[in-house]
Amino acid sequence: MARIFQPLRPHIGIPARNRKFVTGLSFFAVTVLVCIVGRRLLPFNPLRVGRFPMDNAPTPQHPLGTDSLGRDVFGQLLVGIENSLQIGLIVAIIGTLVGASIGFIAGYYGGTIDTVLRLLTDVFLVLPMLPMLILIASFMRVVETWMMAIILSIFSWAWPARQVRGQALSLKQRDFVYMAQLSGMKRLEIVFVELMPHMVQYLGASFFFAIFWAILSETGLELIGLGPQNTMTIGMLLYWAMFHAAVFRGLWWWWSAPLFSLILLLISLYLVHIGLDEVANPRLRARGK
Repeated sequence: MARIFQPLRPHIGIPARNRKFVTGLSFFAVTVLVCIVGRRLLPFNPLRVGRFPMDNAPTPQHPLGTDSLGRDVFGQLLVGIENSLQIGLIVAIIGTLVGASIGFIAGYYGGTIDTVLRLLTDVFLVLPMLPMLILIASFMRVVETWMMAIILSIFSWAWPARQVRGQALSLKQRDFVYMAQLSGMKRLEIVFVELMPHMVQYLGASFFFAIFWAILSETGLELIGLGPQNTMTIGMLLYWAMFHAAVFRGLWWWWSAPLFSLILLLISLYLVHIGLDEVANPRLRARGK
């Protein structure tokens, strides 16, 4: 285990010196903490219909007002952000792990394995993603949160695999790989012990970008009614506001709260991604200081 983390030691403190990374990660961590703690401190079920007066503007009791179904918007927002982050994290974990594994194996092994995996990756890269997502989601009778995450994961691994393959082709020519081969290490062990730690900063950037992409994609699908109807996400909160014509009826608090929360959340994820990208790329590192 110590051998895996040894290549990381010279770079551990670098992300903490990047202002974009620190700013984005701080806001993201605060958002996650507030949603997790706040949701569990709510004295009521925010998804229960008819609990409060309908279409009330923000008050001290309801900081973000109520909707046309008598539900507290602030409580729904806490639930929605948490569920959207769950979808994003599942997609990012699956996409990053699968993409990195395929990319490293294809780049290091080469030959027939590389040809087959590269062809598979290229197929998923050229597929029209949005129509395919709409088609798959429309065939599901009931879409749950985890099902939405799996649907998005189908298309989340191809781009990381393509990028990691290119890096693996370069890394396998380095001296430390030749030394590992001479020491008797197996090829799969070289991939995960010697190559992967050198890509951890890029994989971190790819991970947070995958969360960004997943939240944005699931919001788009939910706005057209293909999201999890039995739970609440940021996209479903916007969908119900749109369904009940909140914009035209002057219920600004209903649609503006999830919209601005989504924008701020995506900005924080983008800053983390850019910060890690600058750390991983020495030519961009000076710009992040």
